[in-house]
Amino acid sequence: MARQEQSDGRPNIVFILMDDMGWRDLSCYGSTFYETPNIDRLAHEGLRFTDAYAACPVCSPTRASIMSGKYPATVGVTDWIDHGDFHPCRGKLIDVPYVKGLPLKELSLASALREGGYRTWHVGKWHLGLREMWPDRHGFDVNVGGCQLGHPHRGYFSPWGIPTLADGPEGEYLTDRLTDEAIGLIERSDGRPFYLNLWHYAVHTPIQSPPALVEKYRRKAAALGLDKQKAIIEGEHFPTEQKRHLRVQRRVIQSDPAYAAMVGNLDTNIGRLLQALERTGKSANTIVIFTSDNGGLATSEGSPTSNRPLAEGKGWMYEGGTREPLIIRWPGVVKAGSVSDAHVTSPDFYPTLVRAAGLRARPEQHVDGVSFEPVLRGEAFERGPIFWHYPHYGNQGGTPGSSVRWGRWKLIEFFEDGRLELYDLENDPGERSNVAAADAHTCRRLHAALIEWRAKVDAKIPQRNPTWA
Repeated sequence: MARQEQSDGRPNIVFILMDDMGWRDLSCYGSTFYETPNIDRLAHEGLRFTDAYAACPVCSPTRASIMSGKYPATVGVTDWIDHGDFHPCRGKLIDVPYVKGLPLKELSLASALREGGYRTWHVGKWHLGLREMWPDRHGFDVNVGGCQLGHPHRGYFSPWGIPTLADGPEGEYLTDRLTDEAIGLIERSDGRPFYLNLWHYAVHTPIQSPPALVEKYRRKAAALGLDKQKAIIEGEHFPTEQKRHLRVQRRVIQSDPAYAAMVGNLDTNIGRLLQALERTGKSANTIVIFTSDNGGLATSEGSPTSNRPLAEGKGWMYEGGTREPLIIRWPGVVKAGSVSDAHVTSPDFYPTLVRAAGLRARPEQHVDGVSFEPVLRGEAFERGPIFWHYPHYGNQGGTPGSSVRWGRWKLIEFFEDGRLELYDLENDPGERSNVAAADAHTCRRLHAALIEWRAKVDAKIPQRNPTWA
């Protein structure tokens, strides 16, 4: 029988953030190769969004947007964070400098919740700066596994060499261990409401999985004939000096057994976490959020997944780079099994969760976020435009640009040549047909809004590279 814990009635919050998981990497989002019964169950018990977005096609900026309630261009973190001196990537343009950490002047979501009486725990990947900007400096009472690392450099099997997570027994799998740590915090909680960031390193490279699961999906791929199909298509050369000798490698079908095994292991661990909430009597009063920081890795570094029918993936301005799975379960508030096409983006979590916790809004902090709590309650919601600004060359082949989605329309401006692309996402979610010339009025309207927004946030624009030939 589940143990019932006393609390002040405010909901606990469990925020599960994946790294590099694509919009179609779950069965409930259309994958026919990966198996995710526990996450599918979460969707069945909660609300599944069809048009939810990360604030950037790469990781650190999206993470900064969640914690700050601001767009990456506003907070200054516009690319993934490395820790050397700034060495711009050079193609036809030269990358712009950016802030390499979540500034301490930002009142983080965790800080706001802690000030409101919440216990605050971070477990897993952080990737928002060096030691002075780790989770314990941004409002978290506990930090397990959060540091400057963008991925486990020694791999997913212990010893993994993460400075804030003791190595386990040799061969222990990182996703299992992080889930154990999160479950332990839940089991030891004292009845006060808690905010748990479970930000897994999975499914980021290196693509490493428990061997038995890899074999399971290898057999499945063979049974479906996927191992006989051409999964990766070679494309154009990379657009930068550093990688100009390489070609973009696009995965067009989901068939990689090792990646499928990473997803499968993750799903098992999400199931374990949900069981812990039920076992401890906390499930009925806990908001569970499941989402990702950017699109699936589909065009580089092994191209382990495919986001099709969406275009491209991580590091690109197209939908495959930023449209994400988003599932929210809130018993008694969210209607089980519901689906929403509301447009939301990662800065919106801050005002939404502060409001759900019964705390005062922080409009001076979450200046770009819009609370979508009405969606959770089944009420009308119209967010307005969503903006992106990625003035960098993605490691995966994408080029610098900005974009805006407003209603059914999405406009992308590519900085290399000033090209504008306009898509009707309701009828063309795969961004196959550029209608900028055919609908010049909509193109001008969205472009004007994008230019106005960039000026408002003082977005940096990359300059021409005089040595490019």
